[in-house]
Amino acid sequence: MNAEIRRAGLDALFRPGSIAVIGASDDPRKIGGRPIRYMLEAKSAVKVYPVNPTRSQVQGLTAYPTAAAIPDQVDQAIIAVPARQAEAAVADACAAGVRSIVMFSAGFAEAGDEGAAAQTRIMKMIRDAGARMIGPNAMGSFNTVDRVFSTFSTAMDRGTPAVGRVGMVSQSGAVGSYLQNLVISRGMAISKFVATGNEADVQAAECLEWMAQDPDTDVLMLYMEGCRNGPALIGALRTARRMKKPVIVFKAGRTEAGQTVAASHTGALAGSVQVFDAVLREAGVYSCQTLTEMVDVTYACAQGRLPVDKTLAIVTVSGGVGVMSTDAAMEAGIALPPVSEATLAEIQKELPLAVGLNPVDTTAQTVGDRAMLTRAVERVLRDRPFGSAMLFFANAGRNARDMEILSGPLRALRAEFPETQLALCVQTTPEFRSQIEELGYLVFEDPVFCVKALAAAAELSAVRRRPLVTPQIEALAPVVLTSSPDEARSKELLAAAGLHFAQERVAANADEAAAAAEAMGYPVVLKVLSPQIAHKSEVGGVALNLADATAVRAAFDRVVSNAAAAAPAADIRGVTVAQMIRGGTQTIIGAHRDPTFGPVVMFGLGGIYTEVLKDTVLRTAPVTHEAALEMIRSIRAFAILDGARGQEKADLDAIAGAIVRVSQFIAAQGPEVESVEINPFIALPEGGVGVDALIQVKA
Repeated sequence: MNAEIRRAGLDALFRPGSIAVIGASDDPRKIGGRPIRYMLEAKSAVKVYPVNPTRSQVQGLTAYPTAAAIPDQVDQAIIAVPARQAEAAVADACAAGVRSIVMFSAGFAEAGDEGAAAQTRIMKMIRDAGARMIGPNAMGSFNTVDRVFSTFSTAMDRGTPAVGRVGMVSQSGAVGSYLQNLVISRGMAISKFVATGNEADVQAAECLEWMAQDPDTDVLMLYMEGCRNGPALIGALRTARRMKKPVIVFKAGRTEAGQTVAASHTGALAGSVQVFDAVLREAGVYSCQTLTEMVDVTYACAQGRLPVDKTLAIVTVSGGVGVMSTDAAMEAGIALPPVSEATLAEIQKELPLAVGLNPVDTTAQTVGDRAMLTRAVERVLRDRPFGSAMLFFANAGRNARDMEILSGPLRALRAEFPETQLALCVQTTPEFRSQIEELGYLVFEDPVFCVKALAAAAELSAVRRRPLVTPQIEALAPVVLTSSPDEARSKELLAAAGLHFAQERVAANADEAAAAAEAMGYPVVLKVLSPQIAHKSEVGGVALNLADATAVRAAFDRVVSNAAAAAPAADIRGVTVAQMIRGGTQTIIGAHRDPTFGPVVMFGLGGIYTEVLKDTVLRTAPVTHEAALEMIRSIRAFAILDGARGQEKADLDAIAGAIVRVSQFIAAQGPEVESVEINPFIALPEGGVGVDALIQVKA
């Protein structure tokens, strides 16, 4: 199916001019009756054609025995029939020439082999017809701008939703409906919504990309349980970034047990958690841990005003709130630059007990005159620019007189500081909350949640300002391998791609090993050479710091014997004799081919610390030199490479260059090359060298 047809199908999904409801019900509470009721209540301009062979009318509309019998062009078909009738319904929709299908019907791939076979047959009909489908087992979609409600979501029972600017994509109908209510209850409105169900055809990533290009949508929410097409998701997230639209993601299935549940729920395999996290981080989205956080961060972005930087001013009437807000700011990575002593002195002229340079605690002195509180805020914001400000006003929002006094000064503050994102942390009534939001303020009750949401909005704002870089794959010729090579051959292949390794020679016997050591100079390292033995130290196959020929000969016999005893089926080809590299820091540079997202590169501390500390970072491959430097600086133990406690600083550019070359190598290979690893890569004050290398080929 070409890109034009795929796009047209998505247009017909979100913006159809006419809809046939196959399985239409006269009962507006039933699944087949709800979309009709929703569009009638919304006074939608979309033409709705109920399809029900047993009725002449459905909810006051003329009904048709089949979709093919409808005399007009039909853009979309909603299928709300039992699974046993679904194939006939799809055939009818295709005969009517629809471009998109929304299938509520369940009992397909999520229900077992028989259902999966039926789903396959349905998809063949749809593809042959050049149409697109959401589902099966989908809650459907809606578009508030054009009043299209192809859904049975019970969130609609609260009435026709207002037109908004938030786009929402969910792989779960129940979670999606729940999120709708959370978003609406938070005072936001939705532009487009879709719950994708089994994703037999249209997947969440495609919907996200469509919404990223939708002029009626400014902020995107994505709830995911799994991903079948990693490159499509990466492409959608890059499109959103290019369009400067914040993306807030909740990825369920973050543990092994959670991934198993997610797979059984959606019929999709959840990808590696670490790789998924890396993809989201690299794309510049905000990844949430809870649905509450997801809604809070979306709310902080939905006004259309994002912080210009990651600085925060806190003005509070409570010292305790100042402490907990400071903790939250430090944990979230948002700065609290102090105001000047002169500004604090000005505040203290009116509020003598006020303390702190940021947070500024006005204490309870303002209870009798709330105008003093806003004057303190005004002085803080005039002192220096801030990206955001949190104003903790305690219970003032429940007091009508306080709100009367505060409304004018709050309006003036908003006008004077149009670029600053202002948030009021206050207990309030729904009426006063709406008034505060209309003034251009965010409203929170929990100060910690407020700080975290402001920090997230600041990070998403920073992402919008960073240029979007597309790494180019170097023109490396893919290697041709039918089996995993041994260490020597692996190094040879990687050296051809520009990686540097310690000088070494292959020796088939003890005499050759001694001669090689004499030629290159002592001390040397011996390692058993076998394509079947990846971790040589674990089988006693490594000998270090050998200072003479006698030691080399003895070491040869020892490491070969150890390896043969530990792995009797291994093809042992002798040893490698290499220079003993002194000093430096052991790191690991690796890459593998993720089944969902493709080539991924890894960096971290190497040697025995790789497994013990698990201090590694991942990125999709290939990476740029700048991205590689960012990887290096992001590990927890970066201080070791940066000269902590008097150690020599490592050559970061040399490490980054090696990361780039490994990423280019894996990206250039075919699917048969599963992984590449240099462990350790010794980072030196000048340059760096690989000591061990491994290339794994798919069996």
